[in-house]
Amino acid sequence: MEDDRCIMKIGPLRAHFTGYQPEKRATQEFCEDIPETGRAIIVIDYVSPVLRNQTVEFRVLRDSKNLQARGRYEDLGSPREIEAATVVHVPAQVYPRGTLNFEHRFDEPGWYIGMIEVTDPATGQVLHSVFPFRVGMRSLWRYAPVFLLLVGAAALAYWLTGRNKMAPERLG
Repeated sequence: MEDDRCIMKIGPLRAHFTGYQPEKRATQEFCEDIPETGRAIIVIDYVSPVLRNQTVEFRVLRDSKNLQARGRYEDLGSPREIEAATVVHVPAQVYPRGTLNFEHRFDEPGWYIGMIEVTDPATGQVLHSVFPFRVGMRSLWRYAPVFLLLVGAAALAYWLTGRNKMAPERLG
């Protein structure tokens, strides 16, 4: 569970983030970046049972400050700036079943920031979690191992064939 990339930390609490794009990716799940623009279904399941008694508000913000992967709650600005950047707002409420879900159509590729705010109704304590993610932006780094393997195979083939051609000259 500690190594699960889909786990969101909200102070000492935890929730599991999963997304789907049924029209484009069938039942494939994702939890970091949304692979393509279009409709996405987002599901947040509470790992920490105490969240079922907390008031939870969720937002997706356009990364208007160009924070990208470095985005933190402190960087988002004032409540007015957060409101202006909001593209999805799931109002604060208690989810006793432990699941919050919504749909949104991401029409523009780019960086977005998910923000969850949890309020303990008994104490008034507020916790925030922020997780930047990309929509419709492919990372070429995931192809690096394949590229390196192909370059290595080509270099090996060149070395082996080049060595064979030179062998008769050395003998003569």
